[in-house]
Amino acid sequence: MIAIIDYGMGNLHSVSSAVERLGYAYRITSDEKELFEADGAILPGVGAFGDAMEHLREAKLDDAVKRYAESGKPLLGICLGMQLLFSSDEEHGHHEGLGLLPGRVVRFTGDYKVPHMGWNKLSFRQPSPLFRDLEEGHVYFVHSYHALCRSRRPICWRRRIITNR
Repeated sequence: MIAIIDYGMGNLHSVSSAVERLGYAYRITSDEKELFEADGAILPGVGAFGDAMEHLREAKLDDAVKRYAESGKPLLGICLGMQLLFSSDEEHGHHEGLGLLPGRVVRFTGDYKVPHMGWNKLSFRQPSPLFRDLEEGHVYFVHSYHALCRSRRPICWRRRIITNR
């Protein structure tokens, strides 16, 4: 069973529909006991980093997510949920994250429009069980921030925490 963590800032319907379509049993939960009973967990997220961390703390899920990740079970952060796994974020000021991945989330800079919106080619740089049956191709992006890993690698891995970019 997959736990989809509900802390009040995730697109729970879209994530649960995707998990269901893949044929996995899931439970949307904000209960720590149910989280630890799961074989894997998804931390979704939509919105601003600071607000999301506040919601996680208020729901008493920040420490639970950290302990879950340390248990060795797989944890997938999607969109803002992936950003929350990092040490800090600079959206609307400086905010501390969960600190599960070394690095920070920063705003895109350069000679292109931010927020970055549009079709871009997706290419896989590291093997992942998430991409096993997927082909590289074009996907639609809407984002203004990216993870800057301390290791300077485009995708960070630590234990069995899987992140998207």
